[in-house]
Amino acid sequence: MNLKSFSALLLFLVFFSSLSITAQKKISLFNGKDLSGWVAYGTEKWYVEDGYLISESGPDKEYGYLATEKHYKNFELTLQFKQETDNGNSGVFIRSTIEGTKVSGWQVEVAPPNKHTGGIYESYGRGWLIKPAPEKESILKSGKWNKLKIRAVDGKITSWLNGVQMVTIDDKKIGEGNGSIALQIHSGGGILIKWRKLRLKKL
Repeated sequence: MNLKSFSALLLFLVFFSSLSITAQKKISLFNGKDLSGWVAYGTEKWYVEDGYLISESGPDKEYGYLATEKHYKNFELTLQFKQETDNGNSGVFIRSTIEGTKVSGWQVEVAPPNKHTGGIYESYGRGWLIKPAPEKESILKSGKWNKLKIRAVDGKITSWLNGVQMVTIDDKKIGEGNGSIALQIHSGGGILIKWRKLRLKKL
């Protein structure tokens, strides 16, 4: 190989290495100051306080969603949440679209103790697709900060709670989906949840 060919090969390798690094870089979905990059649906409360993203039931006690403006297909998402009330019924939706307060997509559950946090639920469709094993229900730290990780690659979705794998599923319908990441406030009132460190890596 002559020097010119070697230089061209070297530039080629550097270029594609930089593309790989860029693709694997984590981005922050929440800036800790305001709700830039997000869209609220419904009349429930979404606001920023002390650097935390807060979801709180409003007087209507209906469903509410806060969704990313951008769509994400294949990714690894990590975040932390703290349920400040006994009714911590919420969730993280993936590949979802919302009209009014009707959501189409898949929810990685965030719920009160023994209500299947980390499981995967299909709203307005098949319902529960997979729940964590009963012995994993105790992984949730009620009233404390919890770390949730979601990995979505085509039809395969895996969730972890506090470092423990909760569920994994490979589903053709999920693989065909595309849409936003969205946080949920469940109907019924009495919900107050803090969120922080929402970071995403595209895959």
